[in-house]
Amino acid sequence: MTDLRFGIIGWGYWGPKIARNLDSLPQASVAMVVDLDERRLASLAVDQPWIRTTTHEDDVFRSYVDGVVIATPVREHYRLAKKALLHGKHVLVEKPLTASVAEAEELVALAKELKLVLMVGHTFEYSPSVNELRKLVQSGDLGRIYCVEAERVNLGLFRHDINVIWDLAPHDVSILLYLFGKSPTQVKVQAHAHLQKRIHDVAHLDLGFADGMTAHIHVSWLHPCKIRRVTVIGDARMVVYDDTNQSEMVKVYNKGADVHADPVISYRYGAITIPYIDWIEPLRIECQDFVDSIRLGKKPRANGEVGLAVVRVLEAAQRELERQERLGIDTTMVAM
Repeated sequence: MTDLRFGIIGWGYWGPKIARNLDSLPQASVAMVVDLDERRLASLAVDQPWIRTTTHEDDVFRSYVDGVVIATPVREHYRLAKKALLHGKHVLVEKPLTASVAEAEELVALAKELKLVLMVGHTFEYSPSVNELRKLVQSGDLGRIYCVEAERVNLGLFRHDINVIWDLAPHDVSILLYLFGKSPTQVKVQAHAHLQKRIHDVAHLDLGFADGMTAHIHVSWLHPCKIRRVTVIGDARMVVYDDTNQSEMVKVYNKGADVHADPVISYRYGAITIPYIDWIEPLRIECQDFVDSIRLGKKPRANGEVGLAVVRVLEAAQRELERQERLGIDTTMVAM
């Protein structure tokens, strides 16, 4: 197969990053960029004049490109992805895959029917650190998993089109599903809209799994510190993945608590291990997977079904929020 050519729809935050990584691969090149902002396209035309630019989305669908990357607001994901598939293009959609389960199900079925690659930008599934964490979980080194704590908070960036759950939680939900290979059976949520009416900027999600494992996800646009951390608590070991600590992204703690015949809880303290991780930019690995899936006819790691599973969790959380609002329920406080 000859080198693959790609079109990018959306030249905001993610579009240029994905284009840079696609262009770095020997089997791929970015041939076309679509954006409604002519100023963005003008600067691109100066820096990379060999890339065709346009403000008309149909230009890329009718072009010779093999694949289309959709890096637009979430509300446009379904429409653009469906249009691209119907024009015979392989598709990589930024997270989340769509704004609803029904939309995601339709895209997954359509891609399967047309034998095209449908992939979602769950970048953390390609992180070498997350894969080291997954290896620890899957090997059983941590023992039986009690619970997981995930925190993704910072000051901003505030969105006007979606709430913080749809913006930030896809990262942590996708990490959880990737680590454990299972979906939750229960979803509870608490969320608050402090600065914009009905657009929640702080949220807590509690996920319950059939085997008794639980997970808590805290996402916020309204926090003084940038935290990107996942803590996995097992009965044998505990591990912390800290995406902001480049030198020690994964720490394994040989510590815990036990109850034996004696009802008194005993504590165990051991060494802290920091595994060596051969670092490669996750987005580059993701783009390589997209290219390889097209060239080899294989299913990508973050395929459409994976994206659908994440959207199921997000939609369940959104339904619960809307139920609380309809009933006037405040789940954060009880009368004393």
